[in-house]
Amino acid sequence: MTVPGYRDQPTEPWDRDAPADPEEAEDFLRRCYTENPRLGPVEPRLAIVRAQIAATGTYVHTTEELTHGARMAWRNASRCIGRLYWRSLLVLDRRRARTADEIFSLLVGHLRAAGDTAIRPVISVFAAAQPGRPYAKVWNEQLIRYAGYRTDAGQTIGDPRQQALTAAVHACGWRGKGEAFDVLPLVIETPAEGVRLYELPERAVREVPLTHPEYAWFAELGLRWHAVPAIANMRLTIGGVHYPLAPFNGWYMGTELGARNLADGDRYDMLPLLAARMELDTSRESTLWRDRALVELNRAVLHSFERAGVKMSDHHTESQRFLTHLRNEERAGRPVPADWTWIVPPMSGGVTGVFHRYYTEMDLRPAFYLDDEAAALAQGCPRTGPRLGG
Repeated sequence: MTVPGYRDQPTEPWDRDAPADPEEAEDFLRRCYTENPRLGPVEPRLAIVRAQIAATGTYVHTTEELTHGARMAWRNASRCIGRLYWRSLLVLDRRRARTADEIFSLLVGHLRAAGDTAIRPVISVFAAAQPGRPYAKVWNEQLIRYAGYRTDAGQTIGDPRQQALTAAVHACGWRGKGEAFDVLPLVIETPAEGVRLYELPERAVREVPLTHPEYAWFAELGLRWHAVPAIANMRLTIGGVHYPLAPFNGWYMGTELGARNLADGDRYDMLPLLAARMELDTSRESTLWRDRALVELNRAVLHSFERAGVKMSDHHTESQRFLTHLRNEERAGRPVPADWTWIVPPMSGGVTGVFHRYYTEMDLRPAFYLDDEAAALAQGCPRTGPRLGG
């Protein structure tokens, strides 16, 4: 996904009771104002921030600081191959929203801003966490995910990755159709209202039915996928201030669907079925039936998104763009953190330019982090019972 990547092993656990670190705030502000000379001198701003931290334990970013900080976090996302466009990130300041209804309405607005016409990178930044106080959060790992139902026969209909969350919302009264691509409700938790469930309206979920450029039977499989990959449960940290609810999206790279979501054995596991429909020899691995089926699945994904007019990149093009990003950042004198295991595509990696070099993994801030609590909630591990809302 060409969006800020996961960082699920923070070098320092988030201390929710600790005040903002004045040194981290100063480091961010100096870099922010250096990169944006139009903001003026930084020293007067530093004096205000130091005073706010001393008085309240935290400080409030200006709209300009929030915008550039979010873009810097994408620039620092070591697992994201799509960072060439970090300056284009649309930052929506949603810090005033408090109620679950308000948050849900703005999340629907996020999806529409990101995907109503051309797919564009968007982040919605909700209220910052205050030291020692509860904060709003979304349980879902992405704003749009498909349910996973466990059958009595031990099989899964839908996405096995979402079985636990599906079971949790099912226990709270939500009922899907029991089909392979049922969109899960959003689970929104606020300090004042607890946990509420909201069904996403159809107008907010843009989907692409999958067909193949040559195999007419492919359409009979009934495969589809949503257009906007919006990660919802990662914490954005900017200059010592933490934003636990800051969903963001870019656009898909084809292999994310064709070589992972639809192909992985613990996801939709489509390769055996495709091999059978293609009449491939599956009697032994050396026939490379998996590889042949994988290529055709990825062809179908790219063909279908292009045919639907929905933005998607292929792994060869995106690899070249990442190398351009590396050159740009080197000219700017900035280090580029990168995780080789995520930057190299999950298909034909050796024939892409990003394969043939080493990278340095660095924990640079601003950044996105996946905390243990957020990961547990995405697996349907509630502290309280959710109730239906919206």
